[in-house]
Amino acid sequence: MKLINTLLLSCLFLTITAQSLQRPKLVIGIVVDQMKYDYIYRYWDKLGDGGFKRLVKEGFECSNTRYNYAPTVTGPGHASIYTGTTPSVHGIISNDWYDRITKKNIYCAEDNSVKSVGCDSKTGAMSPKNLLANTIGDELMLATNFKSKVIGISLKDRGAILPAGHAANAAYWFDNKTGYWISSTYYMPQLPEWVNQFNALKFPEEYNKMAWNTLLEISKYTESTDDNTIYENAFKGESAPIFPHDFGKLNSKDFENIRRSPFGNTLTTDFAKATITSEKLGADEITDLLCVSFSSTDYIGHQFGPNAIETEDCYLRLDKDLEDLLNFLDQNLGKKNVLLFLTADHGAVQNPQFLIDHKFNAGFFDPKEVERVAKDFLVNEYHDSLLFEAMGDQSIYLNHDEIEKKKLSLVTIRSQLAEVLMKIPGLADAYPAPVLNFEEAHNKTIHLLQMAYNSNRSGDVFYVLPPNYIESTNKKGTTHGAPYSYDTHVPLYFYGYNILHGSSKNQINITDIAPTISSILHVEFPNGSISNPIDLPTTK
Repeated sequence: MKLINTLLLSCLFLTITAQSLQRPKLVIGIVVDQMKYDYIYRYWDKLGDGGFKRLVKEGFECSNTRYNYAPTVTGPGHASIYTGTTPSVHGIISNDWYDRITKKNIYCAEDNSVKSVGCDSKTGAMSPKNLLANTIGDELMLATNFKSKVIGISLKDRGAILPAGHAANAAYWFDNKTGYWISSTYYMPQLPEWVNQFNALKFPEEYNKMAWNTLLEISKYTESTDDNTIYENAFKGESAPIFPHDFGKLNSKDFENIRRSPFGNTLTTDFAKATITSEKLGADEITDLLCVSFSSTDYIGHQFGPNAIETEDCYLRLDKDLEDLLNFLDQNLGKKNVLLFLTADHGAVQNPQFLIDHKFNAGFFDPKEVERVAKDFLVNEYHDSLLFEAMGDQSIYLNHDEIEKKKLSLVTIRSQLAEVLMKIPGLADAYPAPVLNFEEAHNKTIHLLQMAYNSNRSGDVFYVLPPNYIESTNKKGTTHGAPYSYDTHVPLYFYGYNILHGSSKNQINITDIAPTISSILHVEFPNGSISNPIDLPTTK
């Protein structure tokens, strides 16, 4: 009997060990910067079958995906996607914020303890030091005893660094001055030879000599406004914001225009493919992660707005870049071995002047008015100009040291200042910090602000503009950051591996992505995760 039991146990052990853990060989996260939810469907008839449409027809769409905090900007967006939590926990409350200790603004990815790798400027003095929570990549590294490879790439440093996380093998971003992909000593002492070889191809120099013209005949861009409108900003050196945008004639001293054209997305795609090949991502049974962020869509959106032909053309060209990447994955790894998701870090509002001209309620607001009113109140009420310390993203920082020195009540001043700000024409509301830190939210706006409030980094009084209003005096292009649906509603698609085709209209929070990927990978959720996995249909 003992012999039989031993044999049975041995057979069971062999069966279990023979069934290795099933994971995709490569996970690719794609973030399209400033992609509104409706762009795919607005441009549907002009898209090819192998890019965005392939994700729609073969992947799983979450059509009601929302950002569950505000402000909705790039740094917090990328951090929230990959950490599964909001700025209140991961600490990236904006692209930059005021630091009470150093008495200066801090950029979300800055790190003066590291140096640039690949250039001589301070462009590379960046790291994930300011990110307080783990990412998907961090948990994957821990689960595989650091045998996985995790790499982030983006034209923007924050778009590469924050998604990749603390334990990443590398993050690469674009240097305007040299036109090179660079990194920092946080990751490596010098660039890998394959990156040097890619930089030596000098694609940006070729793009800087080219003219950006429309992919199709310009008359076919019927989803957009006329080519020359008052809602758009021209390139520096142009007399009007019209096609073609001939970069060769603009005599730019750097490669900034590459960011502001579809060429930037193509450059990112080519570098992503080179990364997969050179780093042998997905080449073995240990899962790797590549975080890709397409930034040109954001630069173009800010400059031209959501209804410009430039914006439409950018997405038609990005569709071809995406098709190119998907075909590359098919040929080199196979769809079944790759898990891909695509989303956006925020949306964008329609240009307010465009809305006004079409009889919508919209407008522009000068933030200097908030600063003026706040300073006047503090001087008139407390006779102390030092009580006002700084302005942040629609917030005011008070001087806590001065308040304590004068034995004043911080709670009282915050409350009084919020009441004063609410009287400014053009503001929707204002809230003192305790409302965001302690009180139960009684409306959606307060809840979204609460989820971004970090007591160590956020300001003292916050204000909100009405829908379709932005802080700007330029009146051209667009921006983002509001708690309204045009900024919080973004696309989300899962594709490849064992994901079945389908869609869901259930509300999904952007913070649901990280635990979903973690569940598929059978790794721990990122340590700050506040959400649950999305119930995706799979073949297993």
